[in-house]
Amino acid sequence: MKVVIIGGVAGGATAAARLRRLNEEAQIIILERGGYISYANCGLPYYIGGEITEKNALTLQTPQSFFARFRIDVRVKNEAVQILPDEKKVIVRRLDDGSEYEETYDKLILSPGAKPVKPPLPGIDGKRIFTLRSVEDTFLLDEFIKREQPKRAVVIGGGFIGLEMAENLKNLGLEVTVVERLNQVMTPLDYDMACSVHGYLQKKGIRLLRSKAVTGFEEQEHGISTLLENGEAVEADLVVLAIGVAPETALAEKSGLELGARGSIVVNDRMETSVPDIYAVGDAVELVHYVSGRKTLIPLAGPANKQGRIAADNICGGDSHFRGAQGTSVLKLFDMTVAATGLNEAAAKAAEIPFDKVVTFSPNHATYYPGASNMTIKTLFDPGSGKILGAQIVGFDGVDKRIDVLATAIRAEMTAADLEELELAYAPPFSSAKDPVNMAGFVIGNILAGRVKQYHWHDLKSLPNDGSVIRLDVRTDAEYQAGHMEGTVHIPVDVLREHLGELDRSKPIYVNCQSGLRSYIACRILAQHGYDCYNFSGGYRFYQLIEHDGGFDEAPAYPCGVKL
Repeated sequence: MKVVIIGGVAGGATAAARLRRLNEEAQIIILERGGYISYANCGLPYYIGGEITEKNALTLQTPQSFFARFRIDVRVKNEAVQILPDEKKVIVRRLDDGSEYEETYDKLILSPGAKPVKPPLPGIDGKRIFTLRSVEDTFLLDEFIKREQPKRAVVIGGGFIGLEMAENLKNLGLEVTVVERLNQVMTPLDYDMACSVHGYLQKKGIRLLRSKAVTGFEEQEHGISTLLENGEAVEADLVVLAIGVAPETALAEKSGLELGARGSIVVNDRMETSVPDIYAVGDAVELVHYVSGRKTLIPLAGPANKQGRIAADNICGGDSHFRGAQGTSVLKLFDMTVAATGLNEAAAKAAEIPFDKVVTFSPNHATYYPGASNMTIKTLFDPGSGKILGAQIVGFDGVDKRIDVLATAIRAEMTAADLEELELAYAPPFSSAKDPVNMAGFVIGNILAGRVKQYHWHDLKSLPNDGSVIRLDVRTDAEYQAGHMEGTVHIPVDVLREHLGELDRSKPIYVNCQSGLRSYIACRILAQHGYDCYNFSGGYRFYQLIEHDGGFDEAPAYPCGVKL
């Protein structure tokens, strides 16, 4: 059996290695257009920032090491330019000299990956504009920085690569401006959760311009101007384009393969394309979202690796199936960690999936052990069954641990009741006896059981101001004096029982505290005395952060950053 794989990195290289482990006799050829067969895409920004210092550290395998270990023929700088499915041939161009040759196959795996989005804007091909997708891109930018010693950088895009590049350029001492077309960074997060990231970026000295569309670029004698739609120009010495990626599927389209969302390659759950004996894996393929069931693109290394393994299994006579991806992701941003899994609100609404949500603040470990800090956890769930649909976490230590537990819960289709019962490792330096994941389950359980009703920050504007409802703040005197919502009555929770007579039982009461815990206690007191009450999800500090959109003049920096 002869298998040709077009493209390496996560999907193609994984498929090749798996093929060899399953079939010692197969002839396996990898055709890679670039100069590197298997490299750490996700580590590229950290090479620019100096966290990774050795070039060789980025290269996971070389053609020589791949051949030595697996006896696989790896041909770098060989580009597949045409597939002839009827003849089971690939036309290949040697990029060193431009010559072409034919390569036959019994089975073909496409792993072309994705390419950086590069819109046709004036000046976008300037020599001071860079993308970061390949090792070659990385070395080109690194050499420019070392040679030109730039002082200012503009990063276009507030996604994973954009924010990682902003961090690493800032660590090099550059003044960094991030320009984002949307009103928030990190679209896996909902807007309210992204506000924490906005504030933290500002605290770290990064200028953040949101809701700003780029219209073009103008090169100056010693710099470059990024032009925005409002006529503003941002001056810098270099620009990094991190707008996003699009599936690299020109070869697949040319070869007659069926394409789906955003031009991606359509595959079934065995990773088979519409053409017999041709498989496709990685960032270029359309997949099913595990939670919503909708067709989508999720260009992440984890799914690509799994797909490569599944394609290899099936080529070798197995029966492996890809069950979908849920977009579990994590970002390091200086000392902050941002993570998400499953559905956010926008995705749930787009899929017309009913959901409710809770926002909880939990310390990463026991508060009496030094160094504890809160993390903000937003959990989406099915209001009927309590099944967990998605989660987002912003915080510092311990975020990655909790998002992995919640990702596992989603994959196992667990409910809030299951989260309550999870037995998770506890010792004071690592967690609390009631882990933050347990706490999310407890809060959801209280809502599902009808023990408490809640309202959210976006409900505030719809609350009447005609005196027909009571807004009650149950924080301490000091907290209330430091800032409070307009129109609230102040009764600290610890003396609430003694002041119940001051509250009109005929009016609904909307209760808030700093984080949502004391207001829950207040709601339990009120409900058992005959009051109709609602707890403010996330609490005052979450509201204040969103109200000021991460600003630092009027609002706390970020609720998850409170040291305990």
